Amino acid sequence: MSLQMIVNALVNAALIAPPAMAFSLLFGILRFPNFAIGGYITVGAFAAYTLNVPLGLPLPLAAAGAMALTALVVWGTHVAVFRPMQGQSAITLLVVSIAVTLILENVIRLFYSADVRGFDIPLQRPWKIWGARITPEQLEIIVWSLLIGVMLHLLLAHSRIGRAMRAVADNPMLAAIRGVNAARVTAFTTALCGALFGLTGVFAGLDLVIEPLVGWNLTIPIFAAAILGGIGSPYGAILGAVLVGLAEEATILVLPSTYKIAVGFVIIAVLLLVRPQGLFGTAEIKK
Repeated sequence: MSLQMIVNALVNAALIAPPAMAFSLLFGILRFPNFAIGGYITVGAFAAYTLNVPLGLPLPLAAAGAMALTALVVWGTHVAVFRPMQGQSAITLLVVSIAVTLILENVIRLFYSADVRGFDIPLQRPWKIWGARITPEQLEIIVWSLLIGVMLHLLLAHSRIGRAMRAVADNPMLAAIRGVNAARVTAFTTALCGALFGLTGVFAGLDLVIEPLVGWNLTIPIFAAAILGGIGSPYGAILGAVLVGLAEEATILVLPSTYKIAVGFVIIAVLLLVRPQGLFGTAEIKK
């Protein structure tokens, strides 16, 4: 594997690591795989585009606005759709979450059409590092992804709300007995994850393109990274994202690049058959 392929793998990993962490956090609290993440990412991308291009805001401010709006959308769909369905099977909620992402994407297509768009930012030459090319935007994605991982670790390990999140994820009943407000923790978690999905939409707009399927195209790699790292484990999701990125680039050595999207499906299928708890998760013990 060449240095260029390793750089590409790191960029891919940096793109899918934040939403994979958010996906794992949501699963830990809500206990179902929320496939609406694709729609949330698309909302973030188009919110940032709207603030940046038609409204003329600098991209950092547009990104902050997109994070806030997406956080509101994720919290709103939880309150309006998923919370009333508590007690339904995980399969039912998964299907509903797919419906949510289809609705969000088609609403965006209705207002913005299916045209490919981009941010209003200055064009910059790619940098060469030992022969490997990387754009300034890609380097920013890597740096921000690392910072997000560090900040999320500090939040979970050293803050009161972080400890409450882990308590609710580990044992909701015991957490309630100990006085943890599960509703408040859930609201905070959905908003936090929404902000991460919104930022992922900005990253996707910088590295890929902005179009209604931008989030859907990232859903399978994100899901694969979360499962690979142990679904419900945000730390495992980071390493899972790196492994998925490397696997996608390694595929190019033997297959055309169009087959990269199949890597996520293969990883999911193999893990569900061989090790459903992922590489870093623990198997559930049934009594």
